[in-house]
Amino acid sequence: MNFRVMLSVAGSLLLASAAPTAAASEAPSDLCSLLPATTVSKTLGASYGSPQNSVAERPFANTASGTDCRYSSRKDTLLFRAYVDPSPSASAELFARLKNFFGRGSTDVNGIGDEAYLDAHHGLHVRKGKVRYFLSGAGSDQQLKELGTGIASRL
Repeated sequence: MNFRVMLSVAGSLLLASAAPTAAASEAPSDLCSLLPATTVSKTLGASYGSPQNSVAERPFANTASGTDCRYSSRKDTLLFRAYVDPSPSASAELFARLKNFFGRGSTDVNGIGDEAYLDAHHGLHVRKGKVRYFLSGAGSDQQLKELGTGIASRL
């Protein structure tokens, strides 16, 4: 095999192997699929049904609306709210603006997404790339962190 053919084959293989990585960074069209009900049930130690989803309001004018995913058990409801912004920089800017409002008395959390914090009302706020999400309503801080880490790994 000549050098040009080998170089062409190597280049094609390199591009083919990079394609799944690029696609994995995009958020799915069904944001609730980032948090399967089986994962919620296992992590929180109770039986939670499939999420009921609805539109989450825009936090500010000219920003994206999001998706609310509500998982219910006999005793509790977990809210998973997610937004996909136009770019990681737009997401970071909006996350910072919202932290000024929700972040009073918050605790920064390391190791989840690009940035994360627990607010004073037991809600976990996370940003990874151009996706921002929020978990609240059921579970301990540690359980919310575990769920938040799982979501980030799917982005």
